[in-house]
Amino acid sequence: MTRLKTDLVTYELEADIALIGLNRAAKRNAIDDDLLNALTEAIAKATKEAKAAILFGHGEHFCAGLDLAKHARKTPVEALKTSRHWHAAFDLIGRGDIPFIAVLHGGVIGGGLELAASAHIRIADESAFFALPEGSRGLFVGGGGSVRVARLMGVARMTDMMLTGRLLSAREGCEANLVQYSVEKGQGLAKAKELAARMAGNAPLSNFAILHALPRIQDMAQEDGLFVESLMSAFTQTSPEAKSRIEDFLNKRVVPVSGKKPKPIRSK
Repeated sequence: MTRLKTDLVTYELEADIALIGLNRAAKRNAIDDDLLNALTEAIAKATKEAKAAILFGHGEHFCAGLDLAKHARKTPVEALKTSRHWHAAFDLIGRGDIPFIAVLHGGVIGGGLELAASAHIRIADESAFFALPEGSRGLFVGGGGSVRVARLMGVARMTDMMLTGRLLSAREGCEANLVQYSVEKGQGLAKAKELAARMAGNAPLSNFAILHALPRIQDMAQEDGLFVESLMSAFTQTSPEAKSRIEDFLNKRVVPVSGKKPKPIRSK
């Protein structure tokens, strides 16, 4: 396991997959400035040396969100800068160069849900529960939730959670589109490693296009989005990597898509 500047985040590289663990279990992995700095360092390291990354929490919870004890002492300007710091850190995940999977268990609360929403795929085990308690605490989301969480579950559901303090179970979170995979308790990391191996086996240029083009196309007018799609399609399919993989397919050196469980084409 690679040591970072602090022990607030753990980092391990398994083949092409980076494992990043929030390691403030005594505080339910609540995020303060030190933890956010350590997380930013780990994300940057993963981006340089991995092809996919997995984000998880040590202890009984994924993340309880903002460390209110420390945040309450901040001035309005300091709080504003903290929010922008969260945005920048989470953008390294959501708009970064490699795909991230968030493995969720226990509490996924407030800023913890905002962090999870910045990942590209979310896996929840049956112990996970979701909450946005900002309304009852006199707060508003500040880690990108008004954009990312709202896009996942819709404004109406998010409004409900923030106004009423409603909790969603792992099953309800899946039904609300907060997570893509639901697994038994304790099985999230194994599932994440399986999916990350498939991602790492994709063509890097295709992964880059998926991570960067898809979210931007959602912000565009339809015709603009379709034009960007055409550009990315032409850019990827004429690359040497794509030509090599298509040749493999045409010459039956890879298994075609079927009803069976897919396997990575290859990993370089």
